[in-house]
Amino acid sequence: MVKSIAVSLNRPRFCSSATWSSSAITFADNSTVGDVPNAIFVNTNDSVIALNTQSRLIIIWLNGTNNSKVQNITGSTNPRSLFIGANNALYVNNDNKGVSRWIENISENLLTGEVCFDLFIDDTNNSLYCSLKFQHKVIKRSLNSSDDQVLIVAGTGCPGFISNMLNLPHGIFIDENFNLYIADSLNNRIQMFYSGQLNGITVVGKDAPGTIILNNPSDIVLDADRNIFIVDTSNDRIVGSTSTGFQCIVGCLGYGTDDKHLAYPLSMAFDSAGNIFVVDHSNSRIQKFFLSSNSCGKYQHSD
Repeated sequence: MVKSIAVSLNRPRFCSSATWSSSAITFADNSTVGDVPNAIFVNTNDSVIALNTQSRLIIIWLNGTNNSKVQNITGSTNPRSLFIGANNALYVNNDNKGVSRWIENISENLLTGEVCFDLFIDDTNNSLYCSLKFQHKVIKRSLNSSDDQVLIVAGTGCPGFISNMLNLPHGIFIDENFNLYIADSLNNRIQMFYSGQLNGITVVGKDAPGTIILNNPSDIVLDADRNIFIVDTSNDRIVGSTSTGFQCIVGCLGYGTDDKHLAYPLSMAFDSAGNIFVVDHSNSRIQKFFLSSNSCGKYQHSD
């Protein structure tokens, strides 16, 4: 029997005709998340977790409520990414400290000195994945080990466009078969690496016919049916795969500041109902786009 990743983030199931509201509500503005928000996570209990980079705080909205609480990121200079794993373990990357794991306000360092622009935790194999954007690679560290030994799982460390190379990789996602998806930002594509393979396949973007043109993609999420949703950063929109191919989902009017527009979005997450949360970076806010129509039901998983 093939093992699959224990799910700690929402992967809803959508109908082919699913749509989202064109107008968003502002879930959090700069008074909460600061002027340069960059990361968000929504767990299966619908708790929303975001980073206030300026104040070096973790902002937490528990179980879908509007009431937030804060937690200081001790010693941080510029927190960049986060992930919630099993037992509500919170993983945060701090520029000067690497990756820390927080459990009930007690932290431990896991990956010293690395600047991870995105994190993904495989709780099944107890492994941490880190996107090293300016080193043009993605690394993996076993959390069963007490040392910082890492394995390169994608990229060579040099920028490039061929199948085993990356250029400023940002967002990462691991599917239930342990395949790795990467938002290969400067190559304007999404690369997929089969588990254990160092040569990737372009599944969206440049040189992937029949998909969509991307411009500096920064994040990627898969739904329950492995449909791909992408933060298309420099096009100021979210795109996704549908029954008719890839198309814009929200933010389809280009750069702007009102409730129908996004400005340099960086990260996205689904809640359990299929609503989309977007870190609208240049507008200094988190936007929530509600699922308008869907009859396929909520994604269910077994541990």
